[in-house]
Amino acid sequence: MNVIVLLSIILFLLMMIVGGKKGVRSFISLFLNFGVIMFAIFLMTNPQWNPIIITIIACVFISCISLFFINDVNSKTIAAFISTIITIVLLLFFIVIVTKYAMIQGFGEEEINELGVFSLFIGIDFTKLLASVIIMSTIGAIMDVAISMAASMHEIFNNNPSISRRDLFASGLSVGRDILGADTNTLFFVFFGGYLALLLWFKDLHYSIGGIINSKIFSAEMISILCAGIGVALSLPIAAGINAYLLVRKREKQQA
Repeated sequence: MNVIVLLSIILFLLMMIVGGKKGVRSFISLFLNFGVIMFAIFLMTNPQWNPIIITIIACVFISCISLFFINDVNSKTIAAFISTIITIVLLLFFIVIVTKYAMIQGFGEEEINELGVFSLFIGIDFTKLLASVIIMSTIGAIMDVAISMAASMHEIFNNNPSISRRDLFASGLSVGRDILGADTNTLFFVFFGGYLALLLWFKDLHYSIGGIINSKIFSAEMISILCAGIGVALSLPIAAGINAYLLVRKREKQQA
């Protein structure tokens, strides 16, 4: 049996045993999100399509699948969805500016030998494409923060229904500070885990510290991780503010 199929079966069984129906939905959502990403990549290869617009649309579909399909449509997932989309849009504008002035789009000299036989005149804006790649690699962490904040703040509100909007917002930020440290470290170690071979290659070629830092491929990945961390940090106050507003507004409507 193919190793990938075997691992998929093991993952499905574990998710079904541990998560029940939500675990099965989570497993199905992996393939649905994979389909969305592949379709988005297919559209991005067309020079007439704007990768930024495609990325925003893909993020909307991914968020709907990951939040509404798995956890149903409720106040928690709605708040998490709004927080995710607002954070993605704000972060996207920031990333476009950073990638434009940092000049990290395209390929580094380490990749020239592999690309020498191909034509680079493909008519695609690599600046926008890089921004799309960073967003796609960040949306998972942003959604994780958004739904964690929504669940925590709903629990705080349910245990103290008379809490004020300001106190609820402060409590949400307090919870978010613990989430922030864990998620930023996760993004950091994902980079070093995925690019450990690159770092070993730098070592074998006797790159200096300055040479490594100034390498385009290394700088591009580090900027990607930093932008992802900024997105996670940005999503905390946004999620806290939206959840505080929606929960208190719901209480005021019920009282009226």
